[in-house]
This record gives sequence, C-alpha cells and structure tokens, in this order.
Amino acid sequence: MKMKRIILAAAAALAIFGLGACVSEPMDRAHNSRNSVNWEGVYTGTIPAADGPGINVQLTLDVDETYEISYEYIDKSESFVAAGKFTWDESEGIIMLDAPDLPPYYKVGEGILIQLDMRGKPISGGLAERYILRKLR
Repeated sequence: MKMKRIILAAAAALAIFGLGACVSEPMDRAHNSRNSVNWEGVYTGTIPAADGPGINVQLTLDVDETYEISYEYIDKSESFVAAGKFTWDESEGIIMLDAPDLPPYYKVGEGILIQLDMRGKPISGGLAERYILRKLR
C-alpha cells in the first residue's frame, strides 16, 4: 500500500512539473520557414498523374515572392507553365500560389517543398512521398 502511494505521488509530481514546463516556455514565433530557411530557388520532382506515369514539375521561387511553375506530362506532349505571386500563411511555413487551376499550397522546408492538397492539408497514403519537390539550387 505504501509503494502504491509513492508511485501515485511520483506520477502526480511529474504531471504537475510537466504541465508547468509547457506553460512557462513561450513558443518562439520569431523563427519560421520564411525567415529561417533558404527557400529561394528551383525545386523539381515527379508527382503522380491520374492517367500516366507522372508529371515532371519545376517550381522556381524568387525572393520578391514571385514564382514560375511548369508541368510536363511524362509520355505525353502536354506541358503547362504558369507564373505569378505567392503569399505566406500566418505561421509563415506554407506558401500559396495565386494560380487558380493549380494545387496552390506548399509546405516549405529546408531544401524541399511539400505539395499539399487543394485545402492546404498534407497528402496522405502510399503516394505521399511523391509530392515532395527537392531544391536544385
């Protein structure tokens, strides 16, 4: 019985100190992808296509917050190029392209862009890894 009380007291102390640590440490909002990651550059990758082996994508982000994106369908003579401005979300970790007919959301990481779905949510499932564009330069 005494051992049970000691274990319960230790668990309660850990819970109290653990919660206290979470409350007393403010979030560092000064560091985000916009100001901490070298995001300017050219990103490439091959994303899945509904009716073929894939689409080669090249997305260039410039420091003036403009972009150019090109899609080239593998095994087809179809390609598409768009250019415009992008904006950052409030957390400054996701950019949104202003192209109306393209997937607009990309999560910005060190040396990568992760294409998100049309609502800005992560793509899940077996093909999720294929929606990562890698930085060339």
